[in-house]
Amino acid sequence: MAKKVIVIGAGPAGLTAAYELVTKSNDFEVIVLEESNELGGISKTVNYKGNRMDMGGHRFFSKMPEVNEWWEKLLPMQGAPSYDDIKLERVATLSAEGPDPEKEDRVMLTRGRVSRIFFNQKFFDYPISLKWETFMNMGLWNDIVVVFSYLKSAIFKREENSLEDFYINRFGKKLYSMFFEHYTANLWGRHPSEIDASWGAQRVKGLSITAIIKDIFGKLIPGKKNRKVETSLIEEFKYPKLGPGQLWEVAADEVEKNGGKILKNCKVIGLVKNEENVITGVTFENDGKEFTLNADIVISSMPVKDLVMGMNDVPERELNIAKGLPYRDYITLGVLVPRLALKNKTKRKTISNIIPDNWVYVHDRSVTMGRFQVYNNWSPYMVKDLENTVWIGLEYFVTEGDNYWTMSEDDFAKIAVKEMVAIGLIESEDIVIDYHQEKVKKAYPAYFDTYSEMDTLVEYLSNIENLYCVGRNGQHRYNNLDHSMCTSFEAVKNILSGEKDKSNVWSVNTEKEYHEEKKQ
Repeated sequence: MAKKVIVIGAGPAGLTAAYELVTKSNDFEVIVLEESNELGGISKTVNYKGNRMDMGGHRFFSKMPEVNEWWEKLLPMQGAPSYDDIKLERVATLSAEGPDPEKEDRVMLTRGRVSRIFFNQKFFDYPISLKWETFMNMGLWNDIVVVFSYLKSAIFKREENSLEDFYINRFGKKLYSMFFEHYTANLWGRHPSEIDASWGAQRVKGLSITAIIKDIFGKLIPGKKNRKVETSLIEEFKYPKLGPGQLWEVAADEVEKNGGKILKNCKVIGLVKNEENVITGVTFENDGKEFTLNADIVISSMPVKDLVMGMNDVPERELNIAKGLPYRDYITLGVLVPRLALKNKTKRKTISNIIPDNWVYVHDRSVTMGRFQVYNNWSPYMVKDLENTVWIGLEYFVTEGDNYWTMSEDDFAKIAVKEMVAIGLIESEDIVIDYHQEKVKKAYPAYFDTYSEMDTLVEYLSNIENLYCVGRNGQHRYNNLDHSMCTSFEAVKNILSGEKDKSNVWSVNTEKEYHEEKKQ
């Protein structure tokens, strides 16, 4: 008799786990429970009147062969140029015998990466690079202060007890105050001095002024090998023709074709655990009613906080750790305009010569906007009228229940559009054609409060024999897309082999060099 596997969440981790199970074995009955009516979680794509919105901006880039093969299987790489490449006569990276994006939808595009910082009405490279343009934009006095500030930090290293210490050790106090302090506080709602240093260790592995200098001189010295490529420094990435949600829609179709079930609008509210510390059932709400499904195995990508609080008989210490885990929520406002006020001063060609950025980090202290995306540059098929409109995604980091979260869409839009004018993104509020708001709960698991005791909670969860925690929220770790998928790969390998030790599932993205080089 087939074992019943309940997968909680139809985001990247949940759908990856379901797909792996139904395609690699006939021994399991797989049921995916999804709280919303949409697929993809934070990686979903929303279609608003023919204009598509990417929740957060998702580059499909990995040095993990298993991940790349998985993507290729579901969305083959393009074999012919996309619309904008044809129009602009750009040379595109193509795959032999791949599909033509002008004729087929099930295709992955190759896109050029441009991501910059917008600060004091000027663009800076992201991550910050030491080149002439950077020094010119900062001004002579700031240049001098930056250099001496860095030298001081290089000599007098801080003990890294916080994210603030982490950044100052690598960039100096002046650059930290210009490009990290405000943005980080805006993102997390906490000052960097209150955030665990391990967040920085995950997001900027190997990046510092020293590393940048080595990279510059490595390029100038013949035969000298450059440092390993960082995730934030790549120049090209993959991207589904119709946005990231397309991949998860295809994955869901494949799950169902192979016998799996995906139940939407089913919010998991509890897990039934017996005296042997084994989960026997999963309780969920649908259309105002409660249901419980028996379970032999549970794969959870739901927030750890909600998972543990929904269990019976959880020890007080572990329960309090779960209750105290912090998150940051997210609002994005899609804004349709006929043009941008910002000029394209780069050498990159774009439709209508708009700025070439995929997304831009806003470090201006006068606004609360965290980032903005230019959907036109992610994929030409994301925008209904590519030639005559620009589709912008304004991103705000919020906390569920705060003023931004609870205000109406129209009131929020008024604030956001005013900020567009304030930073020079558009010249007037009057040019806005349309807008649409989306909210995402628990988009970012945060590294403060009871996170310092996370190891205790991991040990407790690992000892529940038939429970596997996967994905960003499932492990309360700020994973990239490929790492979230890898947690599911490892979980399914354990299920298929009967392996009881779950350390491989929890260790994804904890090794220093995990993302920088290929696994053998």
